[in-house]
Amino acid sequence: MPYDNTIAVILAAGKGTRMHSDKPKVLQTLLGESMLFYVAVAASAVASRVLTVVGHGAELVRKEHPGLAEGFVLQTEQKGTGHALQVAWEQVRQSGATHCLVLNGDAPLVKPEHLEELVATAREGADIAFLTTVLPDPGAFGRVLRGSDGNVTGIIEAKDFDPTQHGEDTGEVNTGLFCLSTAAVEAVLFSLTSANRAGEYYITDLVELGVNEDLNVHALKRDGALDLLGINSPQELAQAEDRLRASIVGDLLATGVLIHQAESVVVGPRVAIEPGAELTGPCRILKASSVARGAKVGAFCSVTDSRLEPGSELCEFCHLEGARLAPGSVAGPYARLRPGADVQENARVGNFVEMKQATLGPGAKASHLSYLGDASVGAGANIGAGTITCNYDGTNKHHTDIGAHAFIGSNTALVAPVRIGENAVVGAGSVITKDVPDRALGVARARQSNLEGRGKKS
Repeated sequence: MPYDNTIAVILAAGKGTRMHSDKPKVLQTLLGESMLFYVAVAASAVASRVLTVVGHGAELVRKEHPGLAEGFVLQTEQKGTGHALQVAWEQVRQSGATHCLVLNGDAPLVKPEHLEELVATAREGADIAFLTTVLPDPGAFGRVLRGSDGNVTGIIEAKDFDPTQHGEDTGEVNTGLFCLSTAAVEAVLFSLTSANRAGEYYITDLVELGVNEDLNVHALKRDGALDLLGINSPQELAQAEDRLRASIVGDLLATGVLIHQAESVVVGPRVAIEPGAELTGPCRILKASSVARGAKVGAFCSVTDSRLEPGSELCEFCHLEGARLAPGSVAGPYARLRPGADVQENARVGNFVEMKQATLGPGAKASHLSYLGDASVGAGANIGAGTITCNYDGTNKHHTDIGAHAFIGSNTALVAPVRIGENAVVGAGSVITKDVPDRALGVARARQSNLEGRGKKS
């Protein structure tokens, strides 16, 4: 449960030039979700309210995360992390929160338990609490400084660190996770200066200011805590995604999900997979997808925002997005089910069949090379190879209704809006532009003519 009187501030205004991308760094994705998504989930588990400081690409961040919009704070000029907190401070003050948790929006692997420990330390009396870790190669991370008594004295950004002035580099670095007493930090936050090489206001300077003002400053050191650190390059993003993927797959195996070639199975953080489901890699299942007990996902499949119900089977090389496979249904191989595709109980979608905003009724079949768009197919109907529902007239989409137990012959075009009645038959090669009544035979094609002597010459 979130702590009462604790507010979280996510710093998400930076551009992230080392990512070599035009979009804001916090929108770079791991397993189909943005870095900001992961940070916001962790923060929401601990804090009763979340503020997000946005700047570079603010409108893109708003569009991607509308659920966070009420807590957005715009940093019109990106003058550093300390300046970002200053910009948000009025809302922190107005919230009445006793403690403020500060997180970087580019640290997607941080977990609620890390934050809970930090908040608990602050609630026990620390005015400024922050997490550190020790790295064999501290690189561009800010160095933590300690006095001869072992107590923390400050944090120096890497570009400003000088061993002759600051002492031996111990490899202890700042993770960017802080919990601040709002009443105590109020007095020093606006004393930050930009007297450094970057000309920015650093939140890390709060540590030295706090020490000088006799505030209770506490650093929690966690050795080798790579998951606490921000991501600054494509390489670091890939490494973090690999660790997250392996963690999720390991958890699924522990709960009883059957996974073959587990090292090539990708499952997103919002996916729900029940024990007894079976996955074969390589495959990926992302966003708000679910796979029920007894359902199977074959190799080389991509599943996004889709639902596989008990006993359904997704054969190899399929692509699902916003689709549903009902119990006992089978799709593929090589099927593409687009948003709104609903394959009902014991129905079959076969090779190279595409569905979009279409329902295939119980026991119905579309086995080969067909397109069903904006269509309803009744129970037990059969869709022959090469059938197309012509749903778009160049301006509007129209619906095709195929009745129960209808039989649609191969290479047929159904020009919507049109209805094929129950138990009706449509002859192969027809272009149907008018309704076909129940139990009728519809044929729309020219009579065959054989012209003698017009064939190949020997």
